Amino acid sequence: MVTSSIRLFHQVTYRKRAMSEGHVLICGDPHGEFGPLIESIHRHRPEAVVLAGDIQAKRPLDEELASILPLTQVWWIPGNHDTDSDADYDNLFGSGLADRNLDGRVVTIAGLRIAGLGGIFRGQVWMPPEPSRVEGESDYLAKCGKGNYWRGGLPRRHRSTIFPQTYNALSRQHADVLVSHEAPACHPHGFEAIDALIHAMGVKRAFHGHHHESTVYPNTGPCRIFGLGACAVATIDGDFLHSAPTDQDETGSIGR
Repeated sequence: MVTSSIRLFHQVTYRKRAMSEGHVLICGDPHGEFGPLIESIHRHRPEAVVLAGDIQAKRPLDEELASILPLTQVWWIPGNHDTDSDADYDNLFGSGLADRNLDGRVVTIAGLRIAGLGGIFRGQVWMPPEPSRVEGESDYLAKCGKGNYWRGGLPRRHRSTIFPQTYNALSRQHADVLVSHEAPACHPHGFEAIDALIHAMGVKRAFHGHHHESTVYPNTGPCRIFGLGACAVATIDGDFLHSAPTDQDETGSIGR
């Protein structure tokens, strides 16, 4: 009985602590599997949730998440796989939640200024620390030729590419939290450019997806950094409510 009471006390304390600030959850790459996210929303009732890319909804995202839309705000950034196919793209960018794209924006959500940087670095545009080849989407379109246009504009693949213009615009703003798909340099395949963005924006907590690893990185500065495993769900404090087993690092399995 004593052991059960202690366990219950810790569970209640954890739940209070987990939802103590901001009432925002961050979700790692779903890749079309939304069960853990939906369960976490029904159980914890946060004010908002941010999806950290590679969403790959099998139908429009607002239909996939219909059961939680009355309960919470849903925000998202794109990952590299969200431009793999027309369906991946349309079910996200063409969904009823298209206006909740946080990429390149800073939005006040549940009292916190949350910034989003979707997509990945690609050598045709910019692969830090190398200098960028183009600055913005219009520059790329001018170079790539109209035969490479998709739906009259940027090739689909590069709609999940980080352009310096987007990065630089973010760097001139302030945020409490950064949600990115790419990782900072604390990850073996991360980028110092993400660290520089964190520093420039004065971010205190940063979350990344892409690598399918739920990780709390050692605290070496004013910003606490967390990696999100596939389908992982974490509070804004960095407590994991759902953490899938470590998956294969995407960097070793896909091209950029």
